[in-house]
Amino acid sequence: MVDSALKQREEEGRPIRVGLVGAGAMAKGTANLIVNSTPGMVLAAVANRTPENAMRAYAETGLAGAQEVSTLSEIEAAVAAGKPVVTDDSGLLCEAGNLDVIVDATGAVEFGAQLALKAFSCGKDMVSMNAELDATVGCAIQHRARKAGVLYAIADGDQPAVQMNLLRFVQGIGIEPLVCGNIKGLQDHYRNPTTQKAFAEQWGHSPYMVTSFADGSKISTEQASIANATGMQVEMRGMRGGDHEGHVDELCQNGRYDIDRLRELGGVVDYVVKAQPGPGVFVFGTTDDPMHQHHLKLYKLGDGPLYSFYRPYHLCYFEVPMSIGRAVLFRDNPLEAKTPMVDVITTAKKDLKAGEVLDAIGGYTAYGQCENHSVVRAENLLPQGLAENCTLKRDVPKDAAISYDDVELPSGMECQRLRTEQDQLFPV
Repeated sequence: MVDSALKQREEEGRPIRVGLVGAGAMAKGTANLIVNSTPGMVLAAVANRTPENAMRAYAETGLAGAQEVSTLSEIEAAVAAGKPVVTDDSGLLCEAGNLDVIVDATGAVEFGAQLALKAFSCGKDMVSMNAELDATVGCAIQHRARKAGVLYAIADGDQPAVQMNLLRFVQGIGIEPLVCGNIKGLQDHYRNPTTQKAFAEQWGHSPYMVTSFADGSKISTEQASIANATGMQVEMRGMRGGDHEGHVDELCQNGRYDIDRLRELGGVVDYVVKAQPGPGVFVFGTTDDPMHQHHLKLYKLGDGPLYSFYRPYHLCYFEVPMSIGRAVLFRDNPLEAKTPMVDVITTAKKDLKAGEVLDAIGGYTAYGQCENHSVVRAENLLPQGLAENCTLKRDVPKDAAISYDDVELPSGMECQRLRTEQDQLFPV
């Protein structure tokens, strides 16, 4: 067990030395857990483009005395002495020989791609909270990690890995999983950082991140990530979705899904709004085994043919330290992109004009929707993870999917090179 192995590392005086990149809300929560609640692990260094925010992340854990440095030798000396250290250069964390693992807590696609490749070139394992990167080029990233002989692990706690854990449980009891689902409280494609500003300030989060939850981009990212790890698809562009104010169990019985169609697609990813238990996740599965059917009914899971399994919560950063332990000590990955199955496409949030520049995920110009990878390739659609700073070459009406033909891509983007590599690795 991870907790026992970490306690042993604590007793032996050999803690896992973590280099954390990012200083936002999720990063600060992770830092607090490592410092105050995780034996056998130390937060050795934090990198952030604004060092003051990295210093604040340390200070909010109650750990005083972090020093800002700018050279590799300074970082390695501080880590060796057990002194917390801050830098604005994340590459130095990758190069530091006495750090064991890098944690990406940024959510930025281009920066995350650069960071991952730098870590791999330095022989460093990485644990990522960057679902946006995984949904865009996760298969290529995993390919690069394997070539480098390192582990690229998606952190547990957020919905994709939580769904994957539940799916493994369902498979382990002899049930065929056919739906991986996500429960959310709100979806409005046209929310933006202005409409979400007050909520973001209330909880200390970025307005862009909060908007990505509200406008459907984040849930699309999460469901694309689980699809690419499981081989599942979507039934339709944007997923089935919709409101359901009852319990998710009821979705097994109301004719929402056709089992033959689910099997034809290899299973599907989906979501539902306003259902209980929110904000959890669910897996629906089936079995043709009469003994299983008999006892599932006895154990109050209903008459089938679909059976509902769920977890009523996801805890984001709370499970990151255990993911670090799984990765470093057991070479275990909660979620691994294997084959591109579903992409998040870029959809106009309003009528857009030629010459406009697309902004970041959760912004003013576009929202994300899931679409099957084969359709994305056939229609040359632009993944949302590559859309930021693209310039429109023509007008695009509200709610239209934006294609590569509609935009001029910014030059020199590592994430675009990885996407090209991924398309070559996995031809349609």
